[in-house]
Amino acid sequence: MALHRVRLTFPEGLIRDPIIWQLGHEFNVITNIRMADIAESFGWVILELDGEEEEIKRSLEWAESKGLRVDPVAGDVVEG
Repeated sequence: MALHRVRLTFPEGLIRDPIIWQLGHEFNVITNIRMADIAESFGWVILELDGEEEEIKRSLEWAESKGLRVDPVAGDVVEG
């Protein structure tokens, strides 16, 4: 099992799509939102993904193919 923290940035038009739910459902990874800033047309989320390394990799590639920007997060994330 692996744990990855990433920042997903949603462009206009994708903010209302259930992408985080799909990540967990389609790729058998556990998703945990650690921090987020969502507006009507733009947003980002710090997301922890827990699961098999290959499934996490596939899920992030899928998210990028949908148009999201995926950036790694290093260090601790403070809960709010």
